[in-house]
Amino acid sequence: MRKVNLILCFALALLLSGCGETNNNSVPNANNKQQQANTQSEKNINKPSEQKSDETVSKDSDTSKSFTPVVVKNISSLSTKAINWSWLYSAKEDSKLLEKYKGYGFGDTSKKIIYLTFDEGYENGYTASILDTLKANNVHAAFFVTKPFVTGSYKGVPDANLIKRMSKEGHIIGNHSVQHKSMPKFINENAFDEEITGVEKVVNSIEGCKMSHYFRPPEGTFSELSLYYTQKLGYKSIFFTFAYRDFDAQNQPVPEAAKVTIMKNTKDGMICLLHAMSKTNASILDSLIKEWKSKGYEFKTLDELPN
Repeated sequence: MRKVNLILCFALALLLSGCGETNNNSVPNANNKQQQANTQSEKNINKPSEQKSDETVSKDSDTSKSFTPVVVKNISSLSTKAINWSWLYSAKEDSKLLEKYKGYGFGDTSKKIIYLTFDEGYENGYTASILDTLKANNVHAAFFVTKPFVTGSYKGVPDANLIKRMSKEGHIIGNHSVQHKSMPKFINENAFDEEITGVEKVVNSIEGCKMSHYFRPPEGTFSELSLYYTQKLGYKSIFFTFAYRDFDAQNQPVPEAAKVTIMKNTKDGMICLLHAMSKTNASILDSLIKEWKSKGYEFKTLDELPN
Protein backbone atom coordinates (compact mmCIF):
# COMPACT_ATOMS: atom_id res chain seq x y z
CA MET A 1 0.00 0.00 0.00
CA ARG A 2 2.84 2.36 0.84
CA LYS A 3 4.44 1.65 -2.54
CA VAL A 4 1.13 2.34 -4.27
CA ASN A 5 0.82 5.69 -2.46
CA LEU A 6 4.38 6.64 -3.43
CA ILE A 7 3.67 5.78 -7.09
CA LEU A 8 0.44 7.84 -7.03
CA CYS A 9 2.23 10.83 -5.45
CA PHE A 10 5.01 10.61 -8.01
CA ALA A 11 2.49 10.50 -10.88
CA LEU A 12 0.56 13.45 -9.43
CA ALA A 13 3.78 15.47 -9.18
CA LEU A 14 4.62 14.79 -12.81
CA LEU A 15 1.11 15.80 -13.85
CA LEU A 16 1.24 19.09 -11.91
CA SER A 17 4.70 19.80 -13.31
CA GLY A 18 3.43 19.36 -16.88
CA CYS A 19 0.48 21.69 -16.26
CA GLY A 20 2.79 24.29 -14.86
CA GLU A 21 5.00 24.22 -17.98
CA THR A 22 1.97 24.51 -20.21
CA ASN A 23 0.66 27.54 -18.33
CA ASN A 24 4.03 29.25 -18.28
CA ASN A 25 4.40 28.85 -22.01
CA SER A 26 0.90 30.08 -22.75
CA VAL A 27 1.27 33.40 -20.91
CA PRO A 28 4.08 34.81 -23.08
CA ASN A 29 2.18 33.77 -26.21
CA ALA A 30 -0.89 35.63 -25.02
CA ASN A 31 1.20 38.68 -24.22
CA ASN A 32 2.83 38.58 -27.65
CA LYS A 33 -0.55 38.45 -29.33
CA GLN A 34 -1.78 41.39 -27.26
CA GLN A 35 1.36 43.37 -28.05
CA GLN A 36 0.88 42.67 -31.75
CA ALA A 37 -2.74 43.75 -31.50
CA ASN A 38 -1.77 46.96 -29.72
CA THR A 39 0.91 47.69 -32.34
CA GLN A 40 -1.60 47.13 -35.15
CA SER A 41 -4.12 49.34 -33.37
CA GLU A 42 -1.57 52.14 -33.10
CA LYS A 43 -0.82 51.81 -36.82
CA ASN A 44 -4.52 51.97 -37.66
CA ILE A 45 -4.89 55.25 -35.77
CA ASN A 46 -2.48 56.87 -38.23
CA LYS A 47 -4.41 55.67 -41.26
CA PRO A 48 -6.86 58.11 -42.92
CA SER A 49 -10.32 57.18 -41.65
CA GLU A 50 -11.87 57.48 -45.08
CA GLN A 51 -9.78 54.69 -46.57
CA LYS A 52 -12.76 52.36 -46.53
CA SER A 53 -11.40 49.39 -48.44
CA ASP A 54 -8.27 47.84 -49.85
CA GLU A 55 -9.22 49.36 -53.22
CA THR A 56 -8.31 52.86 -52.02
CA VAL A 57 -5.25 51.98 -49.98
CA SER A 58 -1.92 51.78 -51.81
CA LYS A 59 -0.08 48.55 -51.09
CA ASP A 60 3.39 49.93 -51.74
CA SER A 61 5.67 52.23 -49.77
CA ASP A 62 4.72 55.22 -51.93
CA THR A 63 6.13 58.39 -50.36
CA SER A 64 3.19 60.35 -51.72
CA LYS A 65 1.10 59.26 -48.73
CA SER A 66 3.76 59.15 -46.00
CA PHE A 67 2.22 61.59 -43.55
CA THR A 68 -0.23 61.66 -40.67
CA PRO A 69 -3.46 63.50 -41.57
CA VAL A 70 -4.72 66.35 -39.41
CA VAL A 71 -7.67 65.25 -37.26
CA VAL A 72 -10.52 67.74 -36.88
CA LYS A 73 -13.23 66.97 -34.33
CA ASN A 74 -15.67 69.61 -35.53
CA ILE A 75 -15.74 69.62 -39.33
CA SER A 76 -18.39 72.34 -39.37
CA SER A 77 -15.73 74.73 -38.06
CA LEU A 78 -13.77 74.46 -41.32
CA SER A 79 -14.28 77.20 -43.89
CA THR A 80 -16.00 76.32 -47.15
CA LYS A 81 -14.96 79.59 -48.81
CA ALA A 82 -13.45 78.91 -52.24
CA ILE A 83 -9.94 80.28 -52.74
CA ASN A 84 -8.84 80.54 -56.38
CA TRP A 85 -5.40 80.30 -57.93
CA SER A 86 -4.46 83.90 -57.04
CA TRP A 87 -3.76 82.73 -53.47
CA LEU A 88 -0.22 82.03 -54.62
CA TYR A 89 0.54 85.70 -55.07
CA SER A 90 -1.49 87.24 -52.26
CA ALA A 91 -2.65 86.05 -48.85
CA LYS A 92 -0.03 84.40 -46.64
CA GLU A 93 -2.72 82.81 -44.48
CA ASP A 94 -3.78 80.73 -47.46
CA SER A 95 -0.25 79.36 -47.76
CA LYS A 96 -0.41 78.40 -44.10
CA LEU A 97 -3.48 76.32 -44.86
CA LEU A 98 -1.51 74.39 -47.44
CA GLU A 99 1.28 73.73 -44.98
CA LYS A 100 -1.23 72.47 -42.42
CA TYR A 101 -3.04 70.12 -44.79
CA LYS A 102 -0.08 68.88 -46.89
CA GLY A 103 -0.59 71.11 -49.90
CA TYR A 104 2.18 72.40 -52.18
CA GLY A 105 2.45 75.45 -54.41
CA PHE A 106 6.26 75.33 -54.52
CA GLY A 107 8.94 72.72 -54.08
CA ASP A 108 12.47 73.32 -52.82
CA THR A 109 13.03 77.02 -53.57
CA SER A 110 16.65 76.95 -52.37
CA LYS A 111 17.87 75.15 -55.49
CA LYS A 112 17.48 75.30 -59.26
CA ILE A 113 14.86 72.59 -59.35
CA ILE A 114 11.79 72.14 -61.54
CA TYR A 115 8.93 69.74 -60.82
CA LEU A 116 7.31 69.10 -64.20
CA THR A 117 3.62 68.19 -64.19
CA PHE A 118 0.96 67.69 -66.86
CA ASP A 119 -2.82 67.88 -66.48
CA GLU A 120 -4.79 65.34 -68.50
CA GLY A 121 -8.46 66.30 -68.76
CA TYR A 122 -8.85 64.31 -71.96
CA GLU A 123 -6.61 62.80 -74.60
CA ASN A 124 -6.07 65.07 -77.61
CA GLY A 125 -3.40 63.09 -79.43
CA TYR A 126 -0.26 64.64 -77.92
CA THR A 127 0.48 62.54 -74.83
CA ALA A 128 2.54 59.95 -76.71
CA SER A 129 4.72 62.71 -78.19
CA ILE A 130 5.20 64.24 -74.75
CA LEU A 131 6.22 60.85 -73.36
CA ASP A 132 8.68 60.43 -76.23
CA THR A 133 10.26 63.80 -75.43
CA LEU A 134 10.50 63.09 -71.70
CA LYS A 135 12.13 59.73 -72.37
CA ALA A 136 14.62 61.23 -74.84
CA ASN A 137 15.64 63.84 -72.25
CA ASN A 138 15.62 61.46 -69.27
CA VAL A 139 13.06 63.55 -67.39
CA HIS A 140 10.34 62.15 -65.15
CA ALA A 141 7.10 64.05 -64.65
CA ALA A 142 3.68 63.70 -63.04
CA PHE A 143 0.51 63.25 -65.07
CA PHE A 144 -2.70 64.28 -63.30
CA VAL A 145 -5.52 62.34 -64.93
CA THR A 146 -9.29 62.66 -64.83
CA LYS A 147 -11.63 59.70 -65.15
CA PRO A 148 -12.67 60.74 -68.71
CA PHE A 149 -9.01 60.65 -69.73
CA VAL A 150 -8.53 57.14 -68.34
CA THR A 151 -11.79 55.73 -69.72
CA GLY A 152 -11.89 57.74 -72.96
CA SER A 153 -15.46 58.78 -72.23
CA TYR A 154 -14.90 62.43 -73.20
CA LYS A 155 -13.24 62.02 -76.54
CA GLY A 156 -12.25 58.97 -78.54
CA VAL A 157 -11.79 55.52 -77.03
CA PRO A 158 -9.99 54.29 -73.91
CA ASP A 159 -6.27 53.81 -74.32
CA ALA A 160 -4.93 52.03 -71.26
CA ASN A 161 -1.58 51.79 -73.02
CA LEU A 162 -0.89 55.46 -72.31
CA ILE A 163 -1.42 54.93 -68.58
CA LYS A 164 0.68 51.75 -68.70
CA ARG A 165 3.43 53.60 -70.51
CA MET A 166 3.46 56.43 -67.96
CA SER A 167 3.87 53.89 -65.19
CA LYS A 168 6.44 51.75 -67.02
CA GLU A 169 8.63 54.75 -67.87
CA GLY A 170 8.76 55.96 -64.28
CA HIS A 171 6.26 58.82 -64.32
CA ILE A 172 3.86 59.59 -61.49
CA ILE A 173 0.15 59.08 -62.16
CA GLY A 174 -1.70 61.68 -60.08
CA ASN A 175 -5.39 62.34 -59.47
CA HIS A 176 -7.30 65.20 -61.13
CA SER A 177 -10.86 64.21 -60.08
CA VAL A 178 -13.73 62.48 -61.84
CA GLN A 179 -15.67 65.46 -63.21
CA HIS A 180 -13.06 68.26 -63.10
CA LYS A 181 -15.29 70.50 -61.01
CA SER A 182 -14.29 73.02 -58.35
CA MET A 183 -13.74 70.89 -55.25
CA PRO A 184 -15.05 73.44 -52.69
CA LYS A 185 -18.49 72.81 -54.20
CA PHE A 186 -18.50 69.31 -52.74
CA ILE A 187 -19.55 69.99 -49.16
CA ASN A 188 -20.81 66.45 -48.64
CA GLU A 189 -17.86 64.27 -47.71
CA ASN A 190 -19.05 61.16 -49.55
CA ALA A 191 -19.56 63.13 -52.77
CA PHE A 192 -16.13 64.71 -52.36
CA ASP A 193 -14.48 61.35 -51.75
CA GLU A 194 -16.03 59.83 -54.86
CA GLU A 195 -14.44 62.56 -57.00
CA ILE A 196 -11.05 61.26 -55.91
CA THR A 197 -11.54 57.54 -55.30
CA GLY A 198 -13.49 57.19 -58.56
CA VAL A 199 -10.35 58.00 -60.55
CA GLU A 200 -8.08 55.96 -58.30
CA LYS A 201 -10.18 52.84 -58.83
CA VAL A 202 -10.10 52.98 -62.62
CA VAL A 203 -6.35 53.62 -62.71
CA ASN A 204 -5.64 50.82 -60.25
CA SER A 205 -7.80 48.46 -62.31
CA ILE A 206 -5.28 48.73 -65.17
CA GLU A 207 -2.70 45.97 -64.97
CA GLY A 208 0.65 47.15 -63.65
CA CYS A 209 -0.60 50.63 -62.74
CA LYS A 210 -0.97 52.30 -59.37
CA MET A 211 -2.14 55.82 -58.68
CA SER A 212 0.13 57.90 -56.46
CA HIS A 213 -1.53 59.86 -53.69
CA TYR A 214 -1.15 63.31 -55.22
CA PHE A 215 -4.25 65.33 -56.04
CA ARG A 216 -4.41 68.42 -58.23
CA PRO A 217 -7.64 70.33 -57.54
CA PRO A 218 -9.36 71.40 -60.77
CA GLU A 219 -8.92 75.12 -61.50
CA GLY A 220 -6.42 75.27 -58.64
CA THR A 221 -9.33 76.16 -56.36
CA PHE A 222 -9.62 74.99 -52.77
CA SER A 223 -11.20 75.67 -49.39
CA GLU A 224 -10.04 74.66 -45.95
CA LEU A 225 -12.70 71.94 -45.96
CA SER A 226 -11.58 70.57 -49.33
CA LEU A 227 -7.95 70.48 -48.19
CA TYR A 228 -9.04 68.63 -45.07
CA TYR A 229 -11.09 66.07 -47.00
CA THR A 230 -8.20 65.53 -49.42
CA GLN A 231 -5.55 64.82 -46.81
CA LYS A 232 -8.02 62.68 -44.88
CA LEU A 233 -8.01 60.35 -47.90
CA GLY A 234 -4.21 60.19 -47.69
CA TYR A 235 -3.58 62.58 -50.58
CA LYS A 236 -1.29 65.59 -50.83
CA SER A 237 -2.73 68.58 -52.71
CA ILE A 238 -0.45 69.68 -55.53
CA PHE A 239 -0.98 73.18 -56.93
CA PHE A 240 1.43 75.04 -59.17
CA THR A 241 3.93 77.86 -59.21
CA PHE A 242 3.36 78.45 -62.89
CA ALA A 243 0.56 77.86 -65.38
CA TYR A 244 -0.49 79.71 -68.51
CA ARG A 245 -3.33 79.78 -71.02
CA ASP A 246 -2.51 76.59 -72.89
CA PHE A 247 -5.75 74.70 -72.25
CA ASP A 248 -7.90 75.99 -75.14
CA ALA A 249 -7.41 73.48 -77.95
CA GLN A 250 -9.02 75.85 -80.46
CA ASN A 251 -6.89 78.84 -79.50
CA GLN A 252 -3.36 77.61 -78.88
CA PRO A 253 -0.57 80.06 -78.01
CA VAL A 254 2.13 80.73 -80.59
CA PRO A 255 4.99 78.31 -79.79
CA GLU A 256 7.84 80.80 -79.58
CA ALA A 257 5.78 83.25 -77.54
CA ALA A 258 4.73 80.44 -75.21
CA LYS A 259 8.33 79.41 -74.67
CA VAL A 260 9.32 83.01 -73.86
CA THR A 261 6.47 83.23 -71.33
CA ILE A 262 7.45 79.98 -69.64
CA MET A 263 11.15 80.82 -69.42
CA LYS A 264 10.41 84.33 -68.15
CA ASN A 265 8.34 82.90 -65.29
CA THR A 266 10.68 80.05 -64.38
CA LYS A 267 11.59 80.11 -60.68
CA ASP A 268 13.67 77.92 -58.38
CA GLY A 269 11.54 75.15 -56.92
CA MET A 270 8.82 75.71 -59.51
CA ILE A 271 5.96 73.25 -59.82
CA CYS A 272 5.23 73.75 -63.51
CA LEU A 273 1.77 72.97 -64.86
CA LEU A 274 1.43 72.24 -68.58
CA HIS A 275 -1.67 70.80 -70.22
CA ALA A 276 -0.92 67.67 -72.23
CA MET A 277 -3.78 68.29 -74.66
CA SER A 278 -1.86 71.35 -75.92
CA LYS A 279 -0.32 71.12 -79.39
CA THR A 280 1.96 74.03 -78.51
CA ASN A 281 3.32 72.33 -75.40
CA ALA A 282 4.04 69.14 -77.32
CA SER A 283 5.94 71.07 -79.99
CA ILE A 284 8.12 73.17 -77.65
CA LEU A 285 8.74 70.66 -74.85
CA ASP A 286 12.04 69.32 -76.17
CA SER A 287 13.62 72.76 -76.67
CA LEU A 288 12.11 73.93 -73.39
CA ILE A 289 13.71 71.12 -71.40
CA LYS A 290 17.03 71.64 -73.11
CA GLU A 291 17.00 75.38 -72.34
CA TRP A 292 16.07 74.74 -68.69
CA LYS A 293 18.99 72.33 -68.42
CA SER A 294 21.35 74.80 -70.10
CA LYS A 295 20.47 77.31 -67.38
CA GLY A 296 21.40 74.83 -64.67
CA TYR A 297 17.99 73.50 -63.74
CA GLU A 298 17.50 69.88 -62.74
CA PHE A 299 14.25 67.95 -62.65
CA LYS A 300 12.81 66.32 -59.56
CA THR A 301 9.63 64.32 -59.06
CA LEU A 302 6.84 65.03 -56.59
CA ASP A 303 8.18 62.15 -54.50
CA GLU A 304 11.16 64.41 -53.81
CA LEU A 305 9.18 67.40 -52.55
CA PRO A 306 10.49 68.74 -49.21
CA ASN A 307 8.53 67.82 -46.09
